[in-house]
Amino acid sequence: MRSPTKNLSPDRILLVHPLGYGKEAAARDISRMANMMPPLGLASMASFLEKNGKTCAVVDCFAQPDSDRVIREYLVSERPAFIGFSCTTSSFLDGVRLAGFAKGISANVRVVFGGAHVSALKERILQQFPVIDYVVAGEGEQTLLELMESEGRADEQVKGLVYRDAERETHFTGYRSKGMDLDSLPFPAYHKLNGYPHAYKLPIFNYPRAPNSSCISSRGCPYACTYCDRSVFRRSFRFNSAEYVYAHLGYLRRRFGIRHINFYDDQFTFNRERVEAFTGMMIDRPPGMTFNCAVRAEHVDLELLRRMKAAGCWMISLGIETGDESLLAQHRQRADLELISHTLRLIKKAGIRTKGLFMMGLPGETETSIQKTRRFVFSNPIDDLNMSKFTPFPGAPLYEKIHDLGAFHEDWEKMDCMNFQFIPHGLTEQQLEALFRRFYRSYFMRPKVFMGYLTMLWRSPDSWRRFLGDLASYMKFITTDERLLHDAKST
Repeated sequence: MRSPTKNLSPDRILLVHPLGYGKEAAARDISRMANMMPPLGLASMASFLEKNGKTCAVVDCFAQPDSDRVIREYLVSERPAFIGFSCTTSSFLDGVRLAGFAKGISANVRVVFGGAHVSALKERILQQFPVIDYVVAGEGEQTLLELMESEGRADEQVKGLVYRDAERETHFTGYRSKGMDLDSLPFPAYHKLNGYPHAYKLPIFNYPRAPNSSCISSRGCPYACTYCDRSVFRRSFRFNSAEYVYAHLGYLRRRFGIRHINFYDDQFTFNRERVEAFTGMMIDRPPGMTFNCAVRAEHVDLELLRRMKAAGCWMISLGIETGDESLLAQHRQRADLELISHTLRLIKKAGIRTKGLFMMGLPGETETSIQKTRRFVFSNPIDDLNMSKFTPFPGAPLYEKIHDLGAFHEDWEKMDCMNFQFIPHGLTEQQLEALFRRFYRSYFMRPKVFMGYLTMLWRSPDSWRRFLGDLASYMKFITTDERLLHDAKST
């Protein structure tokens, strides 16, 4: 039975983070196993809208049991005029399903989509999916606020919006001329996330203590790698001040008891002055927290690393991508593996754990380049790694010419870096999958790596508790036999 659809509340919105894949599939993939990140974008959006007089609720389908029921109950009881979805490529179609579900309950609710996928495709989204009323392209806070304040009467005055006119033609109003002052934003509305913080977990062996969480202290990236989607923040780069970041961590410690934070910034140390000021506060007035971050090799040195260690830095990630320098040079600026090796050694010298971030299956990848990556990993002090499966997302420079570089099966639901949807020339999907499994197995079965994880018994006891709880799944993955590779070479 449908509820009445008139008299919806124009100042009320339900924000939804769709799931987009089966939990059982993610549980089988070692790169995603036991990793649950809060939807920081939606939590930030909720706090901004509420600061400006709106009423928001957030449903994270990753962490909220029976999320369809929760969405239904909110639409019926609170009668919001808007429902917003923040989607990746793989979760987009699940968002479309939920949008239809919402319209079936409250026919006049306005459906708004945001995030990287729709920001890249813009008008194409409205042309192909009539259940969606609006797309917010780019940074969304001010655009969504203005849309709600106009009660959905979209026009060219609301920048950053894709909408349909009375003749059902689609229009993009253009990007906003100026990005948000990030220090003007309230802290994300973590309290609106069901089960926060205990429902969310960083990857095992990536933190010393629990509860832990994630934080973003900047937006955008000044670089232009071929594989990175830049459709939301484009080439802009903005960051919170050191004072704001320190206050943010203090809030998380006092309000939620957080003991460790992972900064999901693309480049945490790009502005050295900010990092020096932030670490100074952490050293002088310790909040009782440690942190991880990601850096580029050219933006750290031993002096800064030692300062970060004293401030509580526990692990640093480097986006290495591949151990084949000629392949790397095709896809990013300053492809200098010698510099990356030097930086890894400096990080270890400062007493900080290292994590290497890699991709398998980039255009130009070969079995030889994968062997070079394996040798690079084994010859450098890398404590932990993540090897994702290259995926050409809409919004990345490679996307426009990807069909010329190999075979690409654009199945959005499988474009989650857990599946080989793109196959470079000269390889097959079966070969890539077998090489991927062999890579992980050879890494984790090394005595040096095992001894490193053994030290986590006292450095990260919560990780070992979680690992032992999922031991059967991990061992099934890393002990996969050679049949996959043998079969791949036989075809």
